[in-house]
Formats: sequence, C-alpha cells, structure tokens
Amino acid sequence: MASFRAAFGASLAVARTRPQCVGLELQSSAPWSAWAAAMEPTPRWLARLRFDNRALRALPVETPPPGPEDSLSTPRPVPGACFSRARPAPLRQPRLVALSEPALALLGLEVSEEAEVEAEAALFFSGNALLPGTEPAAHCYCGHQFGQFAGQLGDGAAMYLGEVCTAAGERWELQLKGAGPTAFSRQADGRKVLRSSIREFLCSEAMFHLGIPTTRAGACVTSESTVMRDVFYDGNPKYEKCTVVLRIAPTFIRFGSFEIFKPPDELTGRAGPSVGRNDIRVQMLDYVISSFYPEIQAAHTCDTDNIQRNAAFFREVTRRTARMVAEWQCVGFCHGVLNTDNMSIVGLTIDYGPFGFLDRYDPDHVCNASDNAGRYTYSKQPQVCRWNLQKLAEALEPELPLVLAEAILKEEFDTEFQRHYLQKMRKKLGLVRVEKEDETLVAKLLETMHQTGADFTNTFCVLSSFPAEPSDTAEFLTQLTSQCASLEELKLAFRPQMDPRQLSMMLMLAQSNPQLFALIGTQANVTKELERVEHQSRLEQLSPSELQSKNRDHWETWLQEYRERLDKEKEGVGDIAAWQAERVRIMHANNPKYVLRNYIAQKAIEAAENGDFSEVRRVLKLLESPYHSEEEATGPEAVARTTDEQSSYSSRPPLWAAELCVTCSS
Repeated sequence: MASFRAAFGASLAVARTRPQCVGLELQSSAPWSAWAAAMEPTPRWLARLRFDNRALRALPVETPPPGPEDSLSTPRPVPGACFSRARPAPLRQPRLVALSEPALALLGLEVSEEAEVEAEAALFFSGNALLPGTEPAAHCYCGHQFGQFAGQLGDGAAMYLGEVCTAAGERWELQLKGAGPTAFSRQADGRKVLRSSIREFLCSEAMFHLGIPTTRAGACVTSESTVMRDVFYDGNPKYEKCTVVLRIAPTFIRFGSFEIFKPPDELTGRAGPSVGRNDIRVQMLDYVISSFYPEIQAAHTCDTDNIQRNAAFFREVTRRTARMVAEWQCVGFCHGVLNTDNMSIVGLTIDYGPFGFLDRYDPDHVCNASDNAGRYTYSKQPQVCRWNLQKLAEALEPELPLVLAEAILKEEFDTEFQRHYLQKMRKKLGLVRVEKEDETLVAKLLETMHQTGADFTNTFCVLSSFPAEPSDTAEFLTQLTSQCASLEELKLAFRPQMDPRQLSMMLMLAQSNPQLFALIGTQANVTKELERVEHQSRLEQLSPSELQSKNRDHWETWLQEYRERLDKEKEGVGDIAAWQAERVRIMHANNPKYVLRNYIAQKAIEAAENGDFSEVRRVLKLLESPYHSEEEATGPEAVARTTDEQSSYSSRPPLWAAELCVTCSS
C-alpha cells in the first residue's frame, strides 16, 4: 500500500500541474493534445480496464476540424459521421460524491474505501485525466422532441470514452456525462450540475435493482467549478457546481441515431445532417445487429438481402420497448422526456432527467414541469413509446420497408405490452393463475387508488397483508386507508393554477371567438383548470372523517372483488397456509418498499450541496435492496417491521414534497 500511495501521489502531482479552470474557461490556451498525452497520470486501481473501441472502428468518425484542440468543441453540423472527436474539459478540485459497487463490478473493479481509490476515481471519472486506451468522442443523433423533429442534437453534454472488455467476456461502453462541450453542445456549456447528476446516478442504480432494464451509473464526481442555471426558468439563475456521472451500458445508441438521415421535416423544415447517406444507415444496422442482437445476425447469415434480418431486429426492439414501458407502469415510474433521442436501441431506460415515481396515484401525473401540454404523463407513456417506434420505423426505410415495419409494430407492441403488464400486475397482487377478469380487477384497483388518492408504492405493499381467510378486516382497512391522501394533501394537489379573472376571460373567449380560442391552443389547459375548480369545490364541502368514510367504502367494494378472485386462486389447494406464504412471497418479490421518491432525492441533494455526501451514499445502499427480504414476517405488521431510519424512506411523502418542481434544467 505504501508503494501504491507513493506512485499514485506522484501521478496526482503531475495531474495538478495541468491548467486549472474557473467555470469552464482554461487559464492557459497552450497547445494541448501532445503535451496532455505525455502528461497523463498513471492509473493503479483502474489499470485493469482494457479498452477495445469497436464502435469507432465500425462507424464513421468525423475528421477533426483544423486548428487547436479547442476547435473540437466548436458547435457545427456533423454530416457523414456517427461520432465526432471530443476532449473532456478539466474541473477544479474534483471530489468523489459516491461510487456504485455493483455497477463497477461489471467492469471487474472492486470498490474499497481507501482514500487513494476515491482520489483516482475523482481524477479519471471527472475527465481530468484519461485512462490508457480511451478515445473520447461525442455521438451524433437527431430526435423528435415533444413531437416535433428538432434536427441534429447529439451528445451535447456526454462523451463516449471507450468500450471495456472484461474477463467475463462482456463489453461495456463507458460515458462521462457533464464532462464539457462537444460539437453538439450548440449554445450550451456541456456541463451537468450536482442536483441533476445525483438524481441520474441514484435512479440509474435504483431502476436496475428494481429489475428494470436500464443504463448504469458507476460514479458521481463533483467539483469547485461552477456554471449558472435558471432552475425554474423564472429569471432567477444561480451558480451550481459542475458534476460528472460515469455511465455504463452495452451501447448508448438510440432511436434518434437513425434519424440523422431524415430529409427536411414537413412541419419544422429541419433535416438530419446525413441526408442521402444510406450507406451509413447500412453500416449502423450491421453494427447494431451484429453487436447487440447476434442471435438475429446468426439466424440470417444466408439471406440474399437483409430485409428479413432487419425486420427481425425491429420486431425485437419493439418487444423490448413494450416490456420496458410495462415495467415502468408497474412501479409507477415516469420518465418525463420520452423523445426519440431518449429511447435506447437495446430497450434500456436511458437519460434520467426530470423523472419521477408516483406518490399519490394519478394517471395524468406529469413529472416534468417543462411538459406544459402533458405529452408525457404517466398513463400516456405506452402510447408515446409506440409513437417513437413508428418514428424509428420511418428512419430505417429503405433498409426495412415502412409497410413491413408498421405491420410488425401493429402486431407486436400492444400485445407484448399488455401481456407483460398483466403478468407483472398479477404477481403484484399475488395471483398465479390466469383468469379472464384479471384485467378488469387491475383496472378497478387503479380506479380505486385514483379515487382515494392512494400511495402507489405503499398500497401494493399493504395488500400483501390482506387476510387469506374471511375475517374482520377493520384493522386491515385502517392500515390501507392510512395510505390514502389526506384532505389537506388533496386540497393542495387540486388547487387552481389560474387566476380566476384569467379563467373567466378564457371562457368568454371560448364563447365569443372559438376559432381564436382553438388557435391559442389552451383548450386542454382550461378544461383541466375547470376540473380543478370543481374538485376543489367538492373538497371544501368534505370533512376529514367524511373523506375517510368515503375511502373505506371505495376500498371495501374493491376488496370484495379481490377476495372473490383469491377464492378462485385457492380452489383445489390442500395446504392454505403454504399457499398464503407463497402468495406473500410473490408479492414481496414484486412490490418494492423503496423507490427513489423526489423528496428522498431532494434531501440527498441538499445535504450534498452543503458538502455532505453521506445521504447520497445511504440512499444508494438502501435502493440496492428495494424489496422485502424473505426473512421478514408476514401479516399486518410486516410492512412496518423495519428500522426507524429505513421506515422514513418508505413512508408517504411529507406535504412539502408536493411543492417540488423538477424541470429539464440541468
């Protein structure tokens, strides 16, 4: 260890002789590349990583523009290429926030609490130094954002580092998010800040441990460099610390990667940077299918053309996407920015921005405050994913005829989504047999949760303690209704958003000039506001005890149907106790106690912004075990049996959590 400290200390000393930056500007503009390559510190803990950057060999890389190293990040169109060379911009005093031991284990790395390990992680995972074999680059892609084609987008705040090949025979792409400007940064600075980076870091790992396909996050590193952000877009910007997340995935290629060939869009007039370059589309398909769908490539080696291979590929992408969004719906996850450039070509959850998990069940919940039209509400996520697959189908033509792709989409998506969704929902309810009324039972459960403002996560947990045999359910009902929204919470949730005078003017306009009213495009907002006013009026006439009584009535009605369904499940069962134990086991394995609620993330962020990273690390560890352990007892007390500290993470959110606002600002 002494020799390790000496060698690594020398490396750090060399690294600290680099030009330092205030914000993003280097204090020295001396020629960089040759000097930097010779001065890179030598890794020790990370020395075992072996890079083989297949994507840069298989796909076209832009010829770097002439000029100094800084010209790599000059904003520009990147035609005829899938990647552009990049270089991370150094940060002042990088400091490790947290490491994910399970994620880094994918790379064959063992995490320890040694100071040298943390220092090395901060140095290399901030981008202040490059590991041997890395080749930083930014990926070129386009995208439909909120339904409109936006043209060239690309990795404006992320950099491909390279691909690590492990002893287990796996290949993982490493990416730094927030490492500085690239050719695709447009007018932005290529940076991410502490709050958004902590959210992405924690949620990437939380989703994996929930069993949902996702990209991973291995490290989160902050710094003393700052950038200015207007968090709420209200004209009150503030300085925030630049932070970098190490992301890990088989690939970060997305639907939008295939939209770089799109001709001028009929609505926006924008086009992809590589219009007419079908040769590159063929290269991309060959690379993606052979690398990430090898079984499909192997099944079609003798085909005279690639249409059937490409059809099989699109069919599998469709199925994976349907299963992924079904998993989201079953844990109450809202992505927030389901643009085509945020859809993984291998069916992973990707790009965690203004996401959220449902607290009070609301099918129309919008987790992204920037989504004014409610395009990406919780209930719309399946149809939006289907819409995005339609855009991918259009982007694959002529290598996959659109009529064939559309037939596959029609045949596969809804069927696969519904099959996987119902299969998962049955498990959440402890049902093994398949009955035709299961879809109706689930729909009525969600309707009851909506009517009573029930907490999505906790309601399913409580249902695992529903008595197997008919008995006095008063105690159970009390426990269940305790997860319903209070009168105070509902009044807060349904408070009017418009000034009454503004609403009155809009209603007058709708009557006097409906054409102009429709042109303004506020009909949906006005309708929603009228619903809020009506709901608020009803709430004002309710007392807390009346609300409690209504909630009990709603739940008693649904529980009667659930009881009848469980009776069918028990038919022919000899050992009821064993059946009940298995039912509870299945429910515990499919209903998480812990999800990354916004208020939990916010508390960790606030501590980190004050220099205390212990809460980030505590939450990370908690989210590694989101489900009930098999050792936990069954019965009404099972949900509550945990330490006082842990129970604070599984309880319904405090009232102030409803005021949290999450936007696309990063």
